[in-house]
Amino acid sequence: MATNARELTNTEFLYGHRACAGCGGSLALRLAMKVLGPRTFVAIPANCMSAVSFLYPQISFTTNAMISPFPATGAVLSGIEAGARALGFKDYNVVGFAGDGGTADIGIQALSGAIDRGDRVIYVCYDNEAYMNTGIQKSGLTPFGSRTTTSPAGRNIPGAAGRKKDMFEIVAAHGIEYAATASIGYLEDFLEKIGKAARCRTTSYIHVLSPCATGWGFPVEQTVEMGKEAVDCGLWVLAEYEDEEFVLNRKPKEFSCVGDYLKKQARFKHLKEKEIEFITANRDKKWAKILKNWKA
Repeated sequence: MATNARELTNTEFLYGHRACAGCGGSLALRLAMKVLGPRTFVAIPANCMSAVSFLYPQISFTTNAMISPFPATGAVLSGIEAGARALGFKDYNVVGFAGDGGTADIGIQALSGAIDRGDRVIYVCYDNEAYMNTGIQKSGLTPFGSRTTTSPAGRNIPGAAGRKKDMFEIVAAHGIEYAATASIGYLEDFLEKIGKAARCRTTSYIHVLSPCATGWGFPVEQTVEMGKEAVDCGLWVLAEYEDEEFVLNRKPKEFSCVGDYLKKQARFKHLKEKEIEFITANRDKKWAKILKNWKA
């Protein structure tokens, strides 16, 4: 059954946090919790959301929630799920909300282990494309050309020089029951995928693009629009992996301009035309592979 944004409960399970204005990550968590409901156990490693929602002696979650060690989100979720099952609990969800660094770098081994064991947990990576909580450092999911405090842009350095890890395909390679990509620019798609993840019998994974006004450098009122533009210009793909098959959820009839999307963000202001052309060419190469191998 599809999840419709207009049908979400008015009850808040995450509120009173101190996230930056225009925080894409807090929007993703808030709406995901509305889908998952009151019988949800939450684990969050060190990231922006743990910093802004766990304010001793208060907590911004109305459900049971805890901070996990940075590299251990997947393992902590497995432990929570095992405990709930041993206690005979019924009709509950176990979810982790980890950032891009806590997923693609520091936490990938624990995530891999949870998938391998087939534990019935939901792992959500909210991807703002850098270690934002600790000062906007480059992560394994920082895209080429992005300026961060550890990948500065100068005359001879274009910002981040490496490519963004494809966590969606890495997770799918485990033979996971369900994985999906999403963006807060397309909220109903994201909410429906959270609902599908909650109905899985084993581990599920959602990777949601969550623009960061502070780290990316755009006006705070444009967060949702930035999430939409990333999809519309083809730099972010909406897709699912289910029944050992990749399915493309959205295929733009015509891509919007990559350069226009990049130039709206301070982290890409330094890029020259040849670098924008390089990014565009890589987008086209990736889409050619997707259209050849994925179900549209």
